[in-house]
Amino acid sequence: MNKLLLTPAEVSDALSIGRTKTYRLLTTGELPSIRIGGAIRVSVASLHAWIENSAVARTGKDGGDGFEPRPGGAR
Repeated sequence: MNKLLLTPAEVSDALSIGRTKTYRLLTTGELPSIRIGGAIRVSVASLHAWIENSAVARTGKDGGDGFEPRPGGAR
C-alpha cells in the first residue's frame, strides 16, 4: 500500500527544499496540510495538485517559464 500522507520531512525531501521553507509553506497555508493530533501531514494528492497549480501560476498567461531575470543578468 502506498502512503497517503507525508510528514514535513518527507515533503522537504520530495520537493528538494529545506525544512524551514517547507514549514513556512505549511504555516502560511500555501501548501495544504492536515493535523492529526499534534502531527502535521500533507496528502500526496494535495502535494501533486499544489505542484501542478504552482507550475501553472508561475508560467502565467504569456507562456513564459515564470522566471524573471535579476538585475545585472544574474539568475
